[in-house]
This record gives sequence, C-alpha cells and structure tokens, in this order.
Amino acid sequence: MGPRLAGKVALVTGAGREGGLGEAICLRLAAEGAAVLVTDIAVAKENLPLDRTGSREDIERVVASIVGLGGRAAAAALDVRDETQVIAAVNTAVKYFGGLDIIINNAGVGYLMEPIVEMPIDRWQTVLSVNLTGAFLCSKHGARQMITQGRGGRIINVASVAAKSGSLHLAAYAASKHGLVGLTRSAAIELGAHGITVNAVCPNHVTTQLGSVQNAYRAKQRGQSVAEYLAEMRGRIPLGRVGLTEDTAKACAFLCSDEASYITGEAMNVSGGQEVH
Repeated sequence: MGPRLAGKVALVTGAGREGGLGEAICLRLAAEGAAVLVTDIAVAKENLPLDRTGSREDIERVVASIVGLGGRAAAAALDVRDETQVIAAVNTAVKYFGGLDIIINNAGVGYLMEPIVEMPIDRWQTVLSVNLTGAFLCSKHGARQMITQGRGGRIINVASVAAKSGSLHLAAYAASKHGLVGLTRSAAIELGAHGITVNAVCPNHVTTQLGSVQNAYRAKQRGQSVAEYLAEMRGRIPLGRVGLTEDTAKACAFLCSDEASYITGEAMNVSGGQEVH
C-alpha cells in the first residue's frame, strides 16, 4: 500500500506557529502523501499580534520543513475572517496542486482569557470571528471547490474539549468551539450527498506556545507553579499525560483517509480519556 493520502491536496489554516497543532497537522498530512497549502494570517492585526499567530516567515519555515522531507507544500497568507482571502487561498491550492480535497480548519484564538463581566466586545468578536466564522468561510468555499471537482472531500474542524464543557474565563473560546461542533454536524448533513465528510477533533490541553500562555494563566489563578498545575492536570487524565500535537495530527490524518469514509458529523475526542462524551 502507498501513502494513505497520496494524490490529495490539503489546505491547513493557522499553521505557521512553531510547535503548534497546525504545523504538526501539515507535517503529518505531507508524510501521508498529501500536497499541503500552509496558511496563516502573516501580518499583525487587532488582538492578533504576531507573537500569538504566524508570520510569513513562520509559514515559509513549515513549507521548507515539508519540502526538506521530500513532500510537496506551498505557502499562502490567509486571514480566515476575510472571505476574499479565503477564496484566493482555495484558488491558490488549485493553481499549485490541481485541486482541493481536504480542508483543516485549525486557525483559532485561545489566549484571550477574561471573566465574562470584564471581556470587551472587540475581544469576544475576535475569538468568534476567527474560531467559528473563519471555519464557516473556509468550509463554504472549500466545499464549493470539492463539489465542482465531483470527487468528494474531507473537512476537519479542530475544536477542543471546550466544545463539550465550559471553561473558566474562556467563555468566548468555549462558545466558539461549541458552535464549531454545531457547524460540523450541520455541514455533514448538507455535504454528505457530495461525498464530503465533515468531522471535528476535540483535543484536550496541548502545551504549544499558546498552550503555555494558558498554563501560566491557570497556574496564577490557582496560586500554583506551572509545574504544579501540569502535575494536577495529568492527574485528571486517565492516560496520565497531556496531549501532544502529534496526537491531534494523527487523528486528522485518519479522518482524511479512505479508512474514515463512513464517518461524518462526529466530534472525536483526542483527550487521553479526559473527555468522555
């Protein structure tokens, strides 16, 4: 058997951060044989500084890593909130690689943490527009391309265990991720007739660079050191460790493969048993 995703073309959003979920997903899909369009916002914007997002150099670094390992990849700037940019990114994938088979909606904001009674509306809207509206726009235009091609496709939404349970000072994040599961289920119903499956993956906490921000915030809330907080977290996870980026990347690759051709509308936990519903 050859690579599971040989001949497939994937577009991954929010993929520029070093050590992030998006980077791991791109590397895994490429290793499985897919050509990958690596995207991220590339420029700083309100509530979206480059030390929390991916610059053009970051995107190019991921592309270079894939090419260096013998894979196929290209880079594109993409603010997922901008429908014109979303359309351009889809067209770029088609231009470079001849089509589009996989959308991974990974772009997300998880670092704007505040109590509900203190959160400014602009920060709330940033979280919802990136995490939920961005996934809608990429799904919309990715699905249009897939339907035109007539060979089906895969849409994977990177949600969170916060899509199933509330989280202190993360109301916007949890609301956006709950909404993402609703989008997943509705899109699966609409797009199934075209052979397009739509699923979500729901990781627990992963200590990426953004995850480290959450660790520091939670530890300070609890009056703990980061090491103490992480030890307590591990104690709540049946498999005894926090998630790795590779755990989520492997789940995405499976859902993109023919092995998952009869799975759609699901929100699959990747949590070491922490989340069980």
